Amino acid sequence: MNSLHSQSKVYIGIVHQLREMISKDGLKKGDKIPSERELSERLNVGRSSVREALRALELLGLIETRRGEGTFLRDFRDHHLIDLLGMFILQDQKAKEDIKCTKTMIEKEALRTVFCQKLDTSAIKDLVKDDNGTLTWREIVEELILLSNNYLSHRIWNVLNDYETFIIGEKKITPEIKEKLLNLLQGLENQDKESVQTAYRQISEISDRELTNSNIFL
Repeated sequence: MNSLHSQSKVYIGIVHQLREMISKDGLKKGDKIPSERELSERLNVGRSSVREALRALELLGLIETRRGEGTFLRDFRDHHLIDLLGMFILQDQKAKEDIKCTKTMIEKEALRTVFCQKLDTSAIKDLVKDDNGTLTWREIVEELILLSNNYLSHRIWNVLNDYETFIIGEKKITPEIKEKLLNLLQGLENQDKESVQTAYRQISEISDRELTNSNIFL
C-alpha cells in the first residue's frame, strides 16, 4: 500500500512539474513539448514515470502524440472530459442547479468588483455595440470577469460554463439581450448600481425563458 501511495505521489509531482515547465516555457496550443528523454533529464525523474504522466495527460486529451513528429499541446476545450462528466455527473438535477448558482455568484462578484473599482468597460461596450450577431453571452461575461482580475474565479467560471454549454448549448446575444447588456454596461460606467442589478436580472430572466422555450418539445 505504501509503495502504491509513493508511486502516486511521484506521478502527481511529475504532472505538477510538467504544468510549471509548460507555463515557464510559454508553450501554448499546438506547440511541441520536449521528448520523454528531455523531460526525464529536465525534471530529474525516470523515463517510465514521465511516460505514465504523459499517458494520463493524453487520455484526458490535453496533449496528443503524432507518430514521427512528437507530442503537442492541445486546447483544453478540445478534450472530451466535459462530455464524460456531462454523461455521468451532470445527470443529477441538483448538480445542474448548483452549476448555474455558482456561475451566477462568480458573475455577480465580477460585476461588483468592476463597479466598486470603477474599472473602464468602454472596450467591452464598443464590442457589444459593433456586434453583428456573432457574439455570445459567454464572451462578454468572460471579458468582465477578466477585467475584475480574479484568475481563480475566471478558471472556475470557465469550467462551469463548459458544463452548462454541454447541457444547453451556447447562448447567443439576441437583440433583446443586447439592449439589456448595454444598459448594464452603461450602469457600470455611470456608477448606477440599480441599473446594473436590474439589467443583470433581466438578462438572466430572458436566458431562462429562451431555454424553457427551446426545450418545450423535448
